[in-house]
Amino acid sequence: MIATLLALNIINADIPMIEKRATFKTNNKEERELEYLIYLPEDYDSNNESYPLVLFLHGAGERGNDLELVKIHGIPKLVEGGRNFPFVTIAPQCPEEGYWDRPEYVSSLISLTKDVINNYRIRSGQVYGTGLSMGGLGILATSIKDPDLFAAIVPVCGGADLKYIERLEKMPIWLFHGDKDDVIPVENSISIYQALKPINNDVIMTIYGGVDHDSWTETYENDDVYHWMLKHSN
Repeated sequence: MIATLLALNIINADIPMIEKRATFKTNNKEERELEYLIYLPEDYDSNNESYPLVLFLHGAGERGNDLELVKIHGIPKLVEGGRNFPFVTIAPQCPEEGYWDRPEYVSSLISLTKDVINNYRIRSGQVYGTGLSMGGLGILATSIKDPDLFAAIVPVCGGADLKYIERLEKMPIWLFHGDKDDVIPVENSISIYQALKPINNDVIMTIYGGVDHDSWTETYENDDVYHWMLKHSN
């Protein structure tokens, strides 16, 4: 784990992460086909080690059928800029008419994640989820549907249906939101925090003062976020 944490300090590397493009296909009529990017650590092909896995979900503005759009924000943007992470990242693209927290997409995300776990060298107990805006809603909805899938999640300016929120009573969660967000109100994250805090000792929240909807840039550029994620396992 020490080596993993030290690797997070690498901002630019001579050898970039390996980028692949793939399609998740399903025979389940309740699921949807998804195009996705997968990023592998630069040394993935030179050893037999296993790696943590992070599912990253983009926002509504990056929906469509062009995977380049997925690189506009978050982890894919940082990788495109030369950042090297010590974990595998999958970044699917939601179709234009879709939305990450709808049941058919939640089911598809769970199946996609499990498919990658089965086909790549993923470290047991170290699978994580994060997303921004619509992606934040999607990560929370996916976690509520399958509370055992992730070891920890980082929803950024998202929200959730509180009806089944108690299913996350054992989930380490770090919520982020801007207090001036006029797209997805900060009250969404506050309500999640208030509902979970009495039953979950591993839920924390960061509210950025004077920040509107873009609470993701500062979040994903913060090494502490990745340190926090990787210290959890299930």
